[in-house]
Amino acid sequence: MDYVAILHKEDKSDYGVSFPDFPGCVTAGRTLDEAKDMAAEVLVFHIEGLREDGECLPAPSNLDDIAKNPDFADGFAFIVSVKEADKAVRINITVQKSDLDAIDAAASAAGMKRSAFLVNAALDR
Repeated sequence: MDYVAILHKEDKSDYGVSFPDFPGCVTAGRTLDEAKDMAAEVLVFHIEGLREDGECLPAPSNLDDIAKNPDFADGFAFIVSVKEADKAVRINITVQKSDLDAIDAAASAAGMKRSAFLVNAALDR
């Protein structure tokens, strides 16, 4: 799903990001790139919390409607895409012990769990 984010900046402050469809979901970054990256992270985290609480997600607002809203006149609108959650599936694979040790070491160094590391490595290929 694509949601509208509003980037705003006041003098002597970081770049702030808010989401019209998710009141209270806000973040900030020192740079534009950091604010953009933080926006994606906080939105995913916020949506996960809503789902865990059994709440429905709002339909994304229309970008034209947001642009006309005076509350957002001082901000810059951009789109944050959120990938729909998919069902996790357990698989069984066979690897050499030495390869598994190397995978675990690399995953740990990357701050990841083994499964996430393997999926990312496979998708990057």
